[in-house]
Amino acid sequence: MEIKKFGSQSQTQAQSQSQTQKETPGFSPPGGEYQSNILIDPKKLPDNLITMLNERIGDEYTAYYFYTNATNWCKDKNYKKAAAFFQVESQGELEHSKGLQDYLTQWNILPSLPQVPTNQTFEDLVDIINQAYTLEYNLLMKYSKDQQTLLGVHPATFNFIQKYVDIQNQSVEEYSDLLNALKLVSWTNKFEVLYFEQTYF
Repeated sequence: MEIKKFGSQSQTQAQSQSQTQKETPGFSPPGGEYQSNILIDPKKLPDNLITMLNERIGDEYTAYYFYTNATNWCKDKNYKKAAAFFQVESQGELEHSKGLQDYLTQWNILPSLPQVPTNQTFEDLVDIINQAYTLEYNLLMKYSKDQQTLLGVHPATFNFIQKYVDIQNQSVEEYSDLLNALKLVSWTNKFEVLYFEQTYF
């Protein structure tokens, strides 16, 4: 008569599982000491992405110093509303740079802070707005090109850069509106420019 051996299958599975656990690096049996003989090396971004992001950090710092100089110029000329506006802009650029640096450190990369121009000169308030529009539009083109490069290459960074593309779109729209508003006044007339400043900043 055949005698059925109950539980033999489960015992075999338990033995197999135990053997697998012993062979798995980092497995620690209950109550036992950590037995791993390896240390995982966290992933890093590819070199070309690191270079790209470090360049954008430089661009954001360039924008920070630009708006800081614009703030000081406006204070000196008594354009108080414009000065307050550009002060907020400068702090925003610092936040953008910090976000890029945080992303690099998240990927185990030490950011490189490039040297950038720290002094700008302006002829008048209209000149500042012209330069600001050019700066913001050029940065939009850079981020847009970066995103095209990242498409299908590094999805996480592609998604991250999207935020900066959106920010630049808003900035270009903002300065485009100011330029269009300047067309409503005689922008070579100081009194009308003062009216413009009081109305649109």
